[in-house]
Amino acid sequence: MEYLSGGDLSQNIRINGFNRDGPEVKFYLAEILCALEQLHNQQIIYRDLKPENLLIDGRGHVRLIDFGFSKFIPNSSMQAMTNCGTPGYAAPEVALMGQRTNSGYDGRAADIWSFGILMCELLGGSSPFRK
Repeated sequence: MEYLSGGDLSQNIRINGFNRDGPEVKFYLAEILCALEQLHNQQIIYRDLKPENLLIDGRGHVRLIDFGFSKFIPNSSMQAMTNCGTPGYAAPEVALMGQRTNSGYDGRAADIWSFGILMCELLGGSSPFRK
């Protein structure tokens, strides 16, 4: 297994900080979106996108880790049925899974929701749900 010396994205934000308008943020977001696209093209939903699951390698590239909640969805019309992920990053339909019966959620859309939360944090400095 490769050693990823840059730490996780959360640590990098806290310790080093970075220019929210700079190219570094756009680069990270582009790489994260490419990783999600690659997973979705292989019919895999990730379901736990957050800064702690994004490591930086020695060359400054983002690596997605912790596939514990990931799931293979062989048919795009199939729905995920599990409430999982990290509160604050999970899509509303995922968080409501325990309260609903017989209806699932589109895991790809839920991943994009989580990406939107992450994007708000990186570009705006906080979650869109924190004041």
